Amino acid sequence: WYQRRVREAVVSTQSTGSSGINAEYGTDKQIVLNPNEAQKKEIKSMEFAVHEVYAMDVFVTTGSGKMKEANLSTTVHKRSDETYLLKMKASRAFFSEVSKRFTLMPFSLRAFEDEKKAKMGLKECVTHELLHPYPVQQDSDGKPVAQFKYTVLVVPNGNIRINGGLFDTSLFKSEHQIEDKEVVALLAQSANRKAGGKKKKKRPNLQPRRLKSKPPPKISVDKFFLMMNFYWIGIYFKKKKKKVLCVDTT
Repeated sequence: WYQRRVREAVVSTQSTGSSGINAEYGTDKQIVLNPNEAQKKEIKSMEFAVHEVYAMDVFVTTGSGKMKEANLSTTVHKRSDETYLLKMKASRAFFSEVSKRFTLMPFSLRAFEDEKKAKMGLKECVTHELLHPYPVQQDSDGKPVAQFKYTVLVVPNGNIRINGGLFDTSLFKSEHQIEDKEVVALLAQSANRKAGGKKKKKRPNLQPRRLKSKPPPKISVDKFFLMMNFYWIGIYFKKKKKKVLCVDTT
């Protein structure tokens, strides 16, 4: 594709959210790009599940795709699980700042105001394995390598890429094209959350309902007076009956 190769044996893992520094490697769910012969025998099929998180790591090169460590000093490091009582004051100050600012995340020496002072404290931390370096890698043919890292959330109605920036293809033009129709169709699909999704449920109306009163039936004047006569006659007999019951019979 575009006369480029994906680096061999790159593993992207599920982030489990465990508290361990290397907890992301304690999962069976792994995505292997361009696996080598040994990995092809060990790879197991898996299914993505909702609410899972994956840390994606992609290397692309114009060379063979086989990597080796370059003979260059790295500036990117990450804390380890080891403990050690540092001797130098500069090392203790440097490691304390790393623990407060970056905790378990990788960092670069460029993030420090005084980079020379940071390098002084770095040496003892690396020697006693308090920090793990990220070695500079290059293609075995000496060709340039590009790396892309990002995090993907698997949600019910699609996927969300939460970091790593976006690659604007309109800013670049290649003399090569992808001819595989299946790959072209796959790239045309969006990996982001689908629009629409589930409809939001309407909130119940908690205000009391007002009952609509029925209008009184229409009656004629003659019928109205007839009903009033019966009403008063009924009252008259009720009063008379009460008077009869109250008569002293002794």
